[in-house]
Amino acid sequence: MPLSAAASAREILTSLHDVMASRTSAQAKLNAVVGIIATAIDSEVCSIYLLREGVLELFATRGLDQAAVHVTKLALGEGLVGTIAEDVEVLNLDEAASHPDFAYKPETGEDRFHSFAGVPIIRRERSVGVLAVQHTDRRKYADVEIEALQTVAMVLSELIANAGLIDTTGGGADRPQSTAAMRIPGQKLVDGMGAGYAVYHQPRITIEHTVAEDTDAERHRVYAAFDKMREGIDRMTREAEFGVGGEHVEVLQTYKMFAYDEGWARRINEAIDSGLTAEAAIERVQQRTRQRMRQIDDPLLADRMHDLEDLSNRLLRIVSGQMGTAAQLGLRQDTILIARNLGPAELLEYDKRRLKGVILEEGSLTAHVTIVARAMGVPVLGRVRDIRRLVAEGDMLLLDSAESNVFARPSAAMEEAFDARLAMRQKRKAAFAALRDVPPITKDGHRLTLMVNAGLRDDVAALDVTGADGIGLFRTEFQFLVSATLPQRERQQRLYKEVLDAAGERPVIFRTVDIGGDKALPYLNKEDSDEENPAMGWRALRLGLERDGLMKVQARALLEAAAGRTLNVMFPMVSEPWEFDEARALFEAQRTWLEGRGRKMPLAIRYGAMLEVPALAEMLDVLLPRIEFLSIGTNDLTQFLFAADRANPKLAERYDWLSPSILRFIARLVSPTRDAKVDLAVCGEMGGRPLEAMALIGLGIERLSITPAAVGPIKAMTRSLDRAALTKYMAGLLADPPRDMRGALTAWATENGVEIV
Repeated sequence: MPLSAAASAREILTSLHDVMASRTSAQAKLNAVVGIIATAIDSEVCSIYLLREGVLELFATRGLDQAAVHVTKLALGEGLVGTIAEDVEVLNLDEAASHPDFAYKPETGEDRFHSFAGVPIIRRERSVGVLAVQHTDRRKYADVEIEALQTVAMVLSELIANAGLIDTTGGGADRPQSTAAMRIPGQKLVDGMGAGYAVYHQPRITIEHTVAEDTDAERHRVYAAFDKMREGIDRMTREAEFGVGGEHVEVLQTYKMFAYDEGWARRINEAIDSGLTAEAAIERVQQRTRQRMRQIDDPLLADRMHDLEDLSNRLLRIVSGQMGTAAQLGLRQDTILIARNLGPAELLEYDKRRLKGVILEEGSLTAHVTIVARAMGVPVLGRVRDIRRLVAEGDMLLLDSAESNVFARPSAAMEEAFDARLAMRQKRKAAFAALRDVPPITKDGHRLTLMVNAGLRDDVAALDVTGADGIGLFRTEFQFLVSATLPQRERQQRLYKEVLDAAGERPVIFRTVDIGGDKALPYLNKEDSDEENPAMGWRALRLGLERDGLMKVQARALLEAAAGRTLNVMFPMVSEPWEFDEARALFEAQRTWLEGRGRKMPLAIRYGAMLEVPALAEMLDVLLPRIEFLSIGTNDLTQFLFAADRANPKLAERYDWLSPSILRFIARLVSPTRDAKVDLAVCGEMGGRPLEAMALIGLGIERLSITPAAVGPIKAMTRSLDRAALTKYMAGLLADPPRDMRGALTAWATENGVEIV
């Protein structure tokens, strides 16, 4: 046996190169391959099993009964071979029959063999077969032999894929394990429907050649790719710095450590020494990393392995020349985008005319990309497990996030049902659009104020489209989230002025930047980098007051942008009145500073606060005399009241906005604010749902700030509503709450002809 894994693999690959280049049939090549491997590692048996139509079929063997070829078949998870394929793991046993998953197949004649070793044949992160060796002696195979088998398995994946041996439908490993029409469930993140062809955000890299012609040339290609990758990491480190120390520095330093890790580079060079091309060598080392990741329970170590995985992908893209995301390559047709996760900046790179929907393996309701997608009007389905295994690029997809489903390769019946739902949805949308110039007045003559939430310059167009009364929440953090570096004062000022110009006479309420916690910025130094509960941590106003340099820059930008107009400023996550006082004093100090330099200032400044922290409700008597308006942020308020993180999918559906506890809490705020002549609004998803909005109106809420898409449905509901009757009914419900508050309100709406869509 050769002394090293590289030498062992090289000996086998040298022989395999001639076999792969021959003009014989695929079956003949596999028959030759098992003989070469068995001889090279002095094994009495070598067998190749391939996955075809979901079943592992014995395709070639040396040492087992030839009559078993194409006869012996194992399901995924069945026997030792099935276990290897299902778990994508190696087995190395000195006594095969002692393993709990052992399954005896008498037609193979394997009963006289004791030792067994098998490695998965992997293509595009999934098993497409198994390479196994057996021996009569009771012994485990040496590590160098296992390493050699894994390297050979890489080459086999190329051979069998090129020969189309994996799937009788011809799709091979590039296709999902099923090509039938199927419904795939997920979690609705952004409501909507869309049809298009599947496109991966990170296009898969196809390794065309695995066996090297010139080892020195392959090594030179890897060295050049390492240099280019390291230059990029160094540049990112320089450009991303903000402040001194902090989490982002630690993350980038870890990245840099891996990028310059000689051990990683050495392992790739060893794989090249074994006879692999540069691309195959990187992928071979990456396969080992993935196997280690599956065995790691420590989340910190797992994160570090994910860093190495990301760098491996970066290096592979450089060496293969296949750079860029799908956005940078350009969308050619109506597209449903598929990704493990996305950042807001990455989503904004896509052509909105062709992007019809997004499917995420991960994702959450409060993720940055979800907020941006909602603003863009792009439906998003998240938490879709195994989507990349179930769907291939180019598959037709029908995304219906309203029903929390995506239909892959739809049947005619699926398409017909989807089209019917889409037509009904578009009809409703047209009816809502017709209400653009109709005011939201209840049947008994009460005028409500409907405003929209925004965060991007283009969002302001929703004012004219929906006929909304203004922007009740402009999320200034969007500019920070989609930027690679801290936005300078001039950039911030330009954005705020453009928004005010586009809004005209309609009011715009700017919320100061709400970052930190789960909205971490890579260029922002955050001392408390390991928060267990980021939603309740160092974020929003807490961060702004501590990092007053950031807030001072934003204050100056807002003050100068609003010159000659009224400026509405709202501070997020106020916990106690003194925090509001400190934030207001900071703005006033900046106004004084600018006035002293002759800058033109706003005609008036209206200050407000967001009530998201329940503690603030106990201090309203102190706070109300100091503010002009108060906005209830139902998203955060609800999770704090229930101690339920809405970003956690296990808890996302555990509470209801129509719970008596939430409604009673909000009801307590109405009278004090009204008596103090302070405008009270609800600003969050709760106000954008017709039934929930109806309940809020019944509590006395007269101002809602909601997503643009919700304005039409809320207008329609409002105009069909008798507010006085509802107010009386709500008072009775809160005094003696029913067990099913949602059911009671739905029944009342139906009985009284309220339009709830």
